[in-house]
Order: sequence, then C-alpha cells, then structure tokens
Amino acid sequence: MHRRNLLLFALLFSFTYSFAQTSMTPMQNPGLARPKLVVGIVVDQMRWDYLYRYYNRYGKDGFRRLMGEGFSCDNTLINYLPSFTAVGHTCVFTGSVPALSGISGNEWIEQLSGKMVYCTDDSTVSTVGADNASGKMSPRNLLVSTVTDELRMATNFQSKVVGVSLKDRASILPAGHAANAAFWLDDATGNFVTSTYYMQQLPAWVDAYNKTRPIEQLIKNGWTTLYPIDTYKNSDEDDQSYEGKYSGETRSVFPHAVGESYKKSKGVFRSTPFGNTLTLDFARQAVEGYRLGSGPATDFLTINCASTDYVGHMFGPNSIEVEDTYLRLDQDLGKLFIYLDSKLGKGQYTVFLTADHGAAHAIGYMQKHEIPADFWDSRPLVDSLNRILAAKYGAEKLIRSGLNYQLNFDLGKIDALKLDLGEIKKISIAWLERQPGINYAVDVAKIGEAPVPEPLKSMIINGYNYKRSGAVQIVLAAGWFEGYGKTGTTHGTWNPYDTHIPLLFMGWGIKAGHTNADVHMTDIAPTVAALLHIQMPNGAVGKPIREVMEAAGR
Repeated sequence: MHRRNLLLFALLFSFTYSFAQTSMTPMQNPGLARPKLVVGIVVDQMRWDYLYRYYNRYGKDGFRRLMGEGFSCDNTLINYLPSFTAVGHTCVFTGSVPALSGISGNEWIEQLSGKMVYCTDDSTVSTVGADNASGKMSPRNLLVSTVTDELRMATNFQSKVVGVSLKDRASILPAGHAANAAFWLDDATGNFVTSTYYMQQLPAWVDAYNKTRPIEQLIKNGWTTLYPIDTYKNSDEDDQSYEGKYSGETRSVFPHAVGESYKKSKGVFRSTPFGNTLTLDFARQAVEGYRLGSGPATDFLTINCASTDYVGHMFGPNSIEVEDTYLRLDQDLGKLFIYLDSKLGKGQYTVFLTADHGAAHAIGYMQKHEIPADFWDSRPLVDSLNRILAAKYGAEKLIRSGLNYQLNFDLGKIDALKLDLGEIKKISIAWLERQPGINYAVDVAKIGEAPVPEPLKSMIINGYNYKRSGAVQIVLAAGWFEGYGKTGTTHGTWNPYDTHIPLLFMGWGIKAGHTNADVHMTDIAPTVAALLHIQMPNGAVGKPIREVMEAAGR
C-alpha cells in the first residue's frame, strides 16, 4: 500500500510539473518561446519631440498605442558622427558604429584610392523588376552582421527576413547579408524592385502589386491637409520663404498638385506622405506573400518609412506639410498594427519603432526667431585651403573634398610627393578653426590631444573608419549645417536635434512603461537579440537596455 501511494504521488508530481512547464508564459519559460514575428520600423528623420508635439492629434491605434501599450526609451541618443541615413539604419540593426561597420556615410571616399562609393552599390549584381541600374545594390559594403542575420543563423535559416523601403539603402542594410529579400522603389517605373543578390525574378505577388499602379491611385487627388488647415496649430503658417516648392509651384501652399508635379519628375512622389502609405501597404503584402509569422521560427520584417525624410528636407520641421505627414503616418501605422493583430494575434508579435536621425530647424525659421543658425558650405572652404596648400607645397588639390563634415585628403598624392601629412593637417586645422560657424576641426589620429568635450570626442572616434572616413572631422556651431539651398532642412551633426531619436517597443515580451535613462542607438540590436535569445550581431558595441528587459521580466 505504501509503494502504491508513492507511485501515485510520483505520477501526480510528474503531471503537475509537466502542466506547469507547458502552461508557463513566455517570460516564465523564456528558453522555449519567441514571438511569431518581429517588425522593426525606422521612421526616417523623426525627431523624438514629434511624439509629443502632435500627441493630441494622433489617433488611438498608431503612435499613442505604441506609447500607451509599449515601453518608451525617452532619452535615446545617436553616439557617432555623422548622423546620416545609411549609418543610422546600419547602427539600429547591427548595434555597431561606422568605425567597425564600415558604413561611414550614405557615400564616402575610399581613402586609399580616392574612389567615391555609394553605401549599397554593387556592380556584380543586376536589377530585378526594372530595366535600369536601380537594383545594382547589395549589402556587401557592410562589414558586420545584423540582428536579422543572427536570427537567420540561430534558427538554421528557418526564419524569414524581408526588408521594405522606398530607399535602397534603408531596405538593404537593415535586412542584412542573409535576408530572403529586400525591396525598394524604382522611381522611373513606379515599381518595387530588388537585385539578383536576392533572387532572379520578382515573386508573383510583387509583380501583381506593381501592375496595380498604386502610386497613380495615391496621388490622383493631389495633397490636401487631412484636417482643416486652421487646426494645424503646432506648425508655422503656410507659405514660408524657407519652405521648398514642388516642380511647377509658385508658392509653397496647400493644396499641392503633386499629380502634376509627378508628371514632370517621378521622384516627387517620395516627398509626399503617400510614400509612407505605399511602403506600409507593400509591407502588409510582404507579410502575406512570404507568410511571415506563420512558420516554424520567428520571422523579421524591417520597414523604413522614408517620406518623412523627404518631406522634412523639403519643408522643414515646423511646416504644416511635416505635421500632416505625421498625422497621416499615424493612421497608416494604426492600420498596420490592426492588420497584424488580426493576422497573427495581438501580443503574438513584437514591434519596435525608432528613427535613423532627427533634423535641425530650418535656418530661416531659426533666424526669424533670433536664434543663432546659418548655412555652411564645405566647397569654397576646400577650394581656399587647396590654394593655401598649393602655395606652400606646389601641389594642387591635396584635399579631395569636405564630404561628411570631414576633410578627405589625397593620400596617394601626398605619399608620392613625400609630403608630411601631419603638417598638412595641422595647417588645415589652424585655418579652419578661424572660419565662421566652425567650433572644432579635429585631427582624428590625435583626438586624445584635442580639447573636445564629451560626448563629441566619443562620437568622433565611433564614426571614424580609417579606410572610409576623412582624417579631419569638422564640428559646426549649433544651428549650422551644410546646405546648398535656402529652404528646408537637413541633418548630420552631433546636436540633439539630429541625434535624439524615439525608441518604443510593443507587443510580445514587452510591458508598458518608460525610462529617461540614457540609451544609445547601439543598444537597440542587442536588446532585440536578448528578447529573442540569440547572439547579438558580431560588431555590436551596445548592450541590452536594462529597463526594457526588466519590464519584459528578463
């Protein structure tokens, strides 16, 4: 009888233990669970303050849902220079910096050869989906792995990874080396295209989508404000002198006849809010086409909403155009989340949203309000410096350019003439620092000796790749940026308006909350890797965000 009781107890214990294990939540038993899908959204040129500037105008399903149901890292900062698009997308998905990733700008000068390189150029591949060179792109210039690569390897390539953007670089670099696919827009045809790096022909669903001519449908009624124009109280009045104009326009005012402008220049479509609508609609098609979230392993969809960048560049952060673009994006994001809820189940996917960089206020806007700001142009400065150096050394054009806020020297010519590069840099720096708008000109090889405060010093070091970055870093005064026109805005500097970005997590494994602790862009990929229980990317220098992991119960 005693033996029978022991046997019964053992069976009951075994059943209870087994039930407890199988009924654990993903957080209680993290080794056995992952979300069905991760969606990484990068909103191009989104300043952090846009979350709150337009908060009362957002609906309940988009940004406000992310902020209410998700976890917000309110002090997320870029920790390298320059703060450009390709670099930002690379950092978000690699946790790395240009010094290691090799993506030191949207384009750069190979320092040893003098060759200009676009970040995703690849002459060994061909376009798929159009009869032009728009698809001669791949991630081969990226020197490190992405979190999407690590997920593919961790699941023995059972996970599927797809990248979507209007921009080639913003689709290719986040999706990584081992992606199943990356798609971007070809302006000439209005088609989403890819390259032979990924496939030899477009999937049938992409062909079918392209044939619907979605751009024509989106712009046929032009661009009017979503709400009555007098309700846009968070923006300047319409028609400011520092706002750009579409082709054919005489004034920068609503309504914009973008359909007419599109007939003259296909690229105009990017500078409308409908580019984001197209991107997110195509992203939903990708979920269907690749059956993302329905396989044996976690899948990953990377999305870049690029039109916010184009609109921002054209009109500036305080324009009604930018406000309307974000109100429309809010609605488009809400539609995406509702779709994913119905397709995969609420709480069955993880989404994070961030930005690749922010943007400065338009120079004219700043000057109108008596705040120091001005345009800076590297080209006349480089020309002047080259004349000074030619007079001293008898050699023309020792400096190739001021690209990426850096002096790029002709190292081959300097070596051939047996000139002293250190002396040339010293002369250049002394002259530059006397010019208007320049706070510092720094010899990166001697940055330890430079009187540059943190965090600038670390940002310069993180951004310097010997083979792909200029040897002298130029740091402008606050409010100054390089611009070749007098309208709109840009980005690329160290200042908070360029480097303070939103970061929100929502869905599987995430509890609502927020933190004001310092977080860096390099921490995003390690945090996603920790949530998925996979190795962080091989060039990552960030760390999992403690507050997110604590909120997730890790």
